Amino acid sequence: MNIEQPDELRRYLIDRGHLASDATARIERIDGGVSNRTMRVRFDDGTGWVLKQALAKLRVEVDWFSDPARIVREALGMRRLGELLPAGTVPRLLFEDPAEHLLAMTAVPEPHANWKQVLLAETPERNHVHQSAELLGTLHARALDRAAELKPEFADVSFFESLRLEPYYEYTAERVPEAAAFLTQLLVDTRQQRRTLVHGDFSPKNILIHAGRLVLLDHEVIHWGDPAFDVGFFLAHLLSKAHHCRDRRDAFLAAVAEWWQKYIRHTAPVEPRRSLEDRCVRHTLACLLARVRGRSTLEYLDEQERSRQTQIVVRLMTEAPSTIDALVHRWQELLDDSP
Repeated sequence: MNIEQPDELRRYLIDRGHLASDATARIERIDGGVSNRTMRVRFDDGTGWVLKQALAKLRVEVDWFSDPARIVREALGMRRLGELLPAGTVPRLLFEDPAEHLLAMTAVPEPHANWKQVLLAETPERNHVHQSAELLGTLHARALDRAAELKPEFADVSFFESLRLEPYYEYTAERVPEAAAFLTQLLVDTRQQRRTLVHGDFSPKNILIHAGRLVLLDHEVIHWGDPAFDVGFFLAHLLSKAHHCRDRRDAFLAAVAEWWQKYIRHTAPVEPRRSLEDRCVRHTLACLLARVRGRSTLEYLDEQERSRQTQIVVRLMTEAPSTIDALVHRWQELLDDSP
């Protein structure tokens, strides 16, 4: 079944008993994702559902494949995150169908905004920056309290490999030989880290803002691994926007520094700060490069910006800063010195 065919999806929902045959509901496509088909079902009372169907071949320019059975992992992640994080932070899972590689969840009420689009248009709002740091820090810290249960549940890292390590680090290492040694060592280190629950896709694109609160989406690569990956993946987005949004560069760089201080206060139980911060810096650099030379590139950066970001990151990889604050300082220096 292809859920992007509204009539086909309606028949499926009725046949499976999820929707009454006489129900009035509008079914529409949600654009933007590359790894899933996504549809919204709107009801007359203002409520709604969102359905996701995992794709075997992702919608990007280069070949990129991942087992659509990952939808089962996302459903499990949604359940557990609903237990670990404050109420309303994660949509509620309604049902899943492993055979059709789909799940359904409650829709975030209107009005809401996608944080990525907000950041591309406006100065980062401190409340949102702080909320996101607390959200990720809470996830990493609280998961440790349930490690005996969660570690075996999320031990399989195959989806993290196919959706993150291969397309971001391995593929980029092939395309940018100057970065290969750095990325190869980071791959080795990352595969050895089994510290806490890692979201794997923590980015502004996967965060909606409703009534001033952040709602986290897209959990298909959640696993037990290295929390530094989540930090680097997220901070690479803010630093890339500092690059792109020249008129708001200082605000984005300040947001990175504030975010890190807020996050680290929530993660003291995870591991000593020095070792965690070192890996966070390295993952940030790796993701900054992957988002311009990997399989999934940032669409808002033009080719000149991608070339500049590549040159700066490769330079930083030769002598990586030891702290996030030092990384922010060097990022600003090198951007300001670039034409």
